[in-house]
Amino acid sequence: MGKRTVAFLIGIAAMGIASLQAENFTLRGDMGSAIRYELQERITTGDGVRKLVLSFVVPQNYSSPTYRQQIQDFDLSFRPSPQEKTRGRDARGNEIITATWNAPPAAIDVRLNCSALNATELSTLETHSPFPLPSTDPAMRDYLRPTELVQTDDPRIRKLARELTEDVRTQFDAVQRIISFVVDHVRYVTPPERYDALYSLESGKGNCQNYSHLSAALLRNVGIPTRIVNGFTLNQPYSVAWKKGVLTFKMGQGRHSWIEVWFPDLGWVPFDPQNTVLFVSNRYIRIEVGMDNNETKNDGLLRWVQQQDAAEQPTLQENINAQFGSDRVNVRGDQQAYGPKNILLSPDVRGAFKQIERKPMPPPPVIPAEERKRLKFTVPIRFGNMEFPEDVDFAFPRTTKASGANSFEMSKNFLVETAEYVTTKRTQFAQIFVTRKPVKIQKIGLALHNFGGEGVLWVDILQDEKGKPGKPLSSSEWIDLSQLPLRPGYRWTDFDFRREPPILMPGQYWIALGFTGSPIVNWYFTYGKPVGPIDGTRYKDVFEEDWSGAMNYEFNYRVVGLTVR
Repeated sequence: MGKRTVAFLIGIAAMGIASLQAENFTLRGDMGSAIRYELQERITTGDGVRKLVLSFVVPQNYSSPTYRQQIQDFDLSFRPSPQEKTRGRDARGNEIITATWNAPPAAIDVRLNCSALNATELSTLETHSPFPLPSTDPAMRDYLRPTELVQTDDPRIRKLARELTEDVRTQFDAVQRIISFVVDHVRYVTPPERYDALYSLESGKGNCQNYSHLSAALLRNVGIPTRIVNGFTLNQPYSVAWKKGVLTFKMGQGRHSWIEVWFPDLGWVPFDPQNTVLFVSNRYIRIEVGMDNNETKNDGLLRWVQQQDAAEQPTLQENINAQFGSDRVNVRGDQQAYGPKNILLSPDVRGAFKQIERKPMPPPPVIPAEERKRLKFTVPIRFGNMEFPEDVDFAFPRTTKASGANSFEMSKNFLVETAEYVTTKRTQFAQIFVTRKPVKIQKIGLALHNFGGEGVLWVDILQDEKGKPGKPLSSSEWIDLSQLPLRPGYRWTDFDFRREPPILMPGQYWIALGFTGSPIVNWYFTYGKPVGPIDGTRYKDVFEEDWSGAMNYEFNYRVVGLTVR
């Protein structure tokens, strides 16, 4: 990859830009894995802690029409051993182990491990449940009620739920309309200011908890029982073959929230309102269920009582490891002409529903050659996928709240490190960006974390060729890896183009991170496609010509420069 190319005026015809389509994919196939899962925690108690209590939820066997989980060899150990240890079930059927230290030591180590045989089956589902549901099983009524985080009875929720399901005759149609709205309306951010359904509705932002709470609020309002599920996602990617190559899906490794919806003719069926209907992949470990995430808090919950004048509070570090002893993925997807504009995956469903039509986005304007010569770049511009948690130490992400006089608790949170190792010597990555105005590039920033090594980094701007990275157009100045800090967290690394600033006409282009030496650098990504098209994050083997691989996420980047009035 060349270090420098000459910066020049670029004019790609707008007719060559692929307009956005509906992004509903129907999948068929299956996935099966044998996973060895391990959770490790270290609690440092600090001075003045008189009593400390830890609780964990035992993962259970689970079966649905699309996802199955079988747990074997569960083991939970504490060092040193607690003075008390109990095991029981709560009102939702979760099995909880509680350990108590009445004279806490300076440090406690926890190790939880088990084997999970997970399978996802994506064959044609058949459902004929009517809407509204004629009656509700009394056992399901709790999952129709409002909570502090799932404001089912709020007038704004009620109005929207009724509008989304107007003239609907089947339960599946009602569900897919609501989930399609959530997928398109909520943009993934972490951490959000609040986690409740109304915040997600009003702000259009949230993390996995917000997606789950908003979906549950809307579904419960129209009489569809919905429960919140907590567990873990694993960062083992899987690929779906489609007509343009492969679409690779990857989650961050950490705690996650999703939902299960009750169908009278199917039972409880999992959904991840961030991007799946009627299934979750076998990269999910299911742990705990409840009415909302205030209730599903027992797994990893730390509580303690301390002296009034205690100078320190406990700290907790959590590590998750998963080894795939076997892994089989055989899944193919077909892109449909209906559905939300953001990606939504579903098995094929045999049942009555309305196909939601989406209009394509108009292409960027074409600027005639004679007008380009008269352009004056005087207006500052900044754009991109610019929201990510800066300078967060993901090893210590939890917050503490009071639960009584000198009593406190530290519950799990869902701040997950979502990033890709992008300085591997076998795989190249590229991120699309779209400009609808002429722009003179000054800097391009990437959300990076330096883990060490040595070498230099730079950014190439590549031409778009039929929706894939093409010829190089311009390169930034080099950055020596020694200039980047090694402290925890991700932050902007700005690559300078001001020596020979390229001028880009409206269109789409690609950012590719170049490197020499042996740097170990991660690039932070956001779930979904907040800014660009569905296949706008690409990868390929260094020995291949075709960028046939597409990722389901979007790298965080910002473009800084000047544009015209």
